[in-house]
Amino acid sequence: MNPSLELQLKTLPSEPGVYRYYDKNDQLLYVGKAKHLKKRVLSYFNKNLPGYRIKIMVGKIVRLETTIVNSEYDALLLENNLIKEHRPFYNVLLKDDKTYPWICIKNENFPRIFLTRNVVKDGSEYYGPYAKVRPAKILLDTIKHIYKLRTCNLNLSPNKIEEGKYKVCLEYHIKNCEGPCEDLESKEDYDEKIDAIRGIIKGDFRKAKEYLVNQMMKQAENLKFEEAQIIKERLDILEDYQAKNTVVNPNIDDVDVFGMTSDETAAYVNFFKIRNGNIIQSFTTEIKKILEETDEDIMEEALIEIRQKFSSDSKEVLLPFHLSVEIPNVKLIVPKVGDKKRIVELSEKNAKEYRLEKLKQVQIVDPERHTNRIMAEMQKLLRMPIEPRHIEGFDNSNIQGTNPVSACVVFKDGKPSKADYRIFHPKTVEGANDFATMEEVIYRRYKRLLDEGEDLPQLILIDGGKGQLSSAVKSLKLLGLYGKITIVGIAKRLEEIFFPEDSIPLYLDKKSETLKILQRVRDEAHRFGVKHHRTRRKNSTIKSELEEIPGVGEKTIELLLSKLKSVKRIKESSLETLEEILGKSKAKVIHDFFNSL
Repeated sequence: MNPSLELQLKTLPSEPGVYRYYDKNDQLLYVGKAKHLKKRVLSYFNKNLPGYRIKIMVGKIVRLETTIVNSEYDALLLENNLIKEHRPFYNVLLKDDKTYPWICIKNENFPRIFLTRNVVKDGSEYYGPYAKVRPAKILLDTIKHIYKLRTCNLNLSPNKIEEGKYKVCLEYHIKNCEGPCEDLESKEDYDEKIDAIRGIIKGDFRKAKEYLVNQMMKQAENLKFEEAQIIKERLDILEDYQAKNTVVNPNIDDVDVFGMTSDETAAYVNFFKIRNGNIIQSFTTEIKKILEETDEDIMEEALIEIRQKFSSDSKEVLLPFHLSVEIPNVKLIVPKVGDKKRIVELSEKNAKEYRLEKLKQVQIVDPERHTNRIMAEMQKLLRMPIEPRHIEGFDNSNIQGTNPVSACVVFKDGKPSKADYRIFHPKTVEGANDFATMEEVIYRRYKRLLDEGEDLPQLILIDGGKGQLSSAVKSLKLLGLYGKITIVGIAKRLEEIFFPEDSIPLYLDKKSETLKILQRVRDEAHRFGVKHHRTRRKNSTIKSELEEIPGVGEKTIELLLSKLKSVKRIKESSLETLEEILGKSKAKVIHDFFNSL
């Protein structure tokens, strides 16, 4: 270790703050935050470092810098700003390069409202950003159906309107505008509409509804029933839009909601901004894991970054799990029951669906990366020392102990390798004894692979519970392979995963890729075994009928079946046909046998 770095490690402060790692070229490698700087930084230089990426990064560090702050939250903010500014190689980057759309209320007389991706600091109001343009367009279309607003870019200053500088355009004649350019609409009326629109964008529909109801009543009082009906239709549009955006409880106001799901390579975070019981913004993002960051680490980073992105100042944040960080004047809540719990679950569902969508895209565009991710997930969930690139699955098939077969299927990189499938006919077992059959087949399979110097699998899957698994383990122990190959059993009823010498089964998520692969291996072994069992049983039935013919042996039966394919066709064959296959003497015996029945 660099002597200068070693000295720095000995003199680290114990306060909360931010640390920065640099390499020999003075390039910033990593920025981190800590509640206790000394403990956190020293943990990186521990001999038992988790993960090879961390080991690689630590090997590059030649110096470090620290900045002390007042609290862990201040450290989180500073860390976030430094990451965005310097983009260190080993930090997760939550900031993406997309330009998201905003709804702009222009700073001008008789303000225009429009969608834009360019935020100009000219005093205009910007609402957003919107993760997708479609919801923003739907909102704007709803507003335009309800309110008549100007769309022209004229400078409608009071002086120019008084001077009569402008004339109404087509928008006025087709009743999309009230004509403020000719002073046909007062500024007070227009501003009242803009105020109601602000509420709609923020999720507060009360002012908009009140405005429309008042307008409708005025028209009705003046006996203008057609105009009143038009306003009533606009009110219906507004209520329909509100109904589609209402969350469980309209009393839930000014709340941010976060949901998350993750795998070995990335985390997926969803964000809802809720106002007056309405989701007014929804955003989901993928965050790559660089140094095997925990869900808590990523959620802390996402919480700060996303709230900044969406300019949120909510005093209440709903989360799926507890975080150690405290944010001044903000309550971080993990709801246990009720509507708030359901909103968090909805956010988590959005994160999961986004992950599935991304994985499907990766599977199409980059199948190798898709495979690598699944293998890494399987290694972790099944507690394996290495990835299960080569899996072998076993299943026994028999009916009341007759014609038993045992199937072995092989999967490589998560896909069936049918050329390597094998069928075993038990030699030492009589009757329906699944345990003894499994013990014999496992021994024969891996004794042969060892003798022939073939590659062994990293994972063996046994179709069955503890009994079949224990029988297979006996054979692996005899061969000296137990502990060198991971072996598990899968029970059909609850899809329980059993491990040797462990009484508690593992229950995987029903949507887990790992469970899907194990189920596919199990189902393929069952299909392959049943197919060969049926073939063997059918052939056995056919042969037994032909074996009743005096003087006809196994070779004669096999020759007949290879030519005529079935007993029925043999029975229906003429003497001449049989003679062509077997000769005169045997043909006559078979022909006479079937024709004398």
